[in-house]
Amino acid sequence: MRDVFVVGQNAITSLGFTLSEHIDKIKNNISGVKLIDDKVLFPESFYASLVDAVLLRQHFATIGNPESYTKFEQLLILSAHLSLKESTVDASSNKTIFIISTTKGNINLLDANQCDSFPADRIYLWKAAQQIARFFGNNNPPIVISNACISGVVALNFGSDLLSSGAYDNAIVIGGDIATEFVVSGFQSFKSMSFGICKPFDAHRDGLNLGEGAGTMLLATQAAESDATKSIRVVGGASSNDANHISGPSRTGDGLYYAVTKAMKQVGITAQDVDFISAHGTATPFNDDMEAKAFHRAGLNHVPINSLKGYFGHTLGGAGIIESVISIEGMKENLLFNTLGYEEFGVEEPVTIVDHLTEKEQHFILKTASGFGGSNAAVIFAK
Repeated sequence: MRDVFVVGQNAITSLGFTLSEHIDKIKNNISGVKLIDDKVLFPESFYASLVDAVLLRQHFATIGNPESYTKFEQLLILSAHLSLKESTVDASSNKTIFIISTTKGNINLLDANQCDSFPADRIYLWKAAQQIARFFGNNNPPIVISNACISGVVALNFGSDLLSSGAYDNAIVIGGDIATEFVVSGFQSFKSMSFGICKPFDAHRDGLNLGEGAGTMLLATQAAESDATKSIRVVGGASSNDANHISGPSRTGDGLYYAVTKAMKQVGITAQDVDFISAHGTATPFNDDMEAKAFHRAGLNHVPINSLKGYFGHTLGGAGIIESVISIEGMKENLLFNTLGYEEFGVEEPVTIVDHLTEKEQHFILKTASGFGGSNAAVIFAK
């Protein structure tokens, strides 16, 4: 089995198009979540984090024709392009696989006003993924991971497994989703959206913020030449299903507990070895309590935990990748980013919420995700 290294990264959200923009704003507690008044998305105003559409087209126009690609495709292609610029990974090689993580892809093409601009089959996830891979001249059939909000973490684990087994030398793992009427109305129907910037793990949390975005992580079996990234590895991961409810998480945290403990067992570490947890932390009442129970049961209540959702919202299929990318940037600097919106402890089990920018040496970090259908996933990175 071969080692798998992280050799390039990018994130695009309301905070910017580069990692440096994201880190600078996160260090300064700047949120990209704003009150959105867009009747195309929803009849009433709501808080969300949206990528500037004009800037996206301007950036994309430097590498391709915006008219030929949907907004979703532009986001993912641009994110991959920006990560590849600083890498030696050959995106067109037959030893490179594209893995696309998304929950809804081009779901906006259901709108009669938008579908005429693209072929009918563009709404299928496989077709959108094919467009993205072909942009880079890659002829391998791309792989789509669409498993609710754990899609990004599952995609990272699957990419790592493919490389470790020798199937490919490189994996370009890209995740993302856009805000659409379908998505916004769906979450509004659950009454799960916050009336302000979300407050993960807080006693007064009242729901989540949706976010648009894309993230890319380049995985390779050869370490990068740069000292900053060559020692960051994907060392293990796991997923599970709690079989509790189509949209409600387990009330006991069993599913996430199984994913986390299985991942630690695979890596050969204990709870005492974990230095930091990037939680799912949606700021919904049930999710945050479920995570706290799972971490407590796994003996991780002493480990610093954060949620990044207050900075750029819940990016759905992009969340697991974008949040892993940000966490790895913190790992390189031995920094723990605070949980924006958190003020008063408000979950049922004692866990250690990062409430201010903190310096801490990190060797193993854990990223978790949970989603509809009872899905849970965990991935572990090592320095």
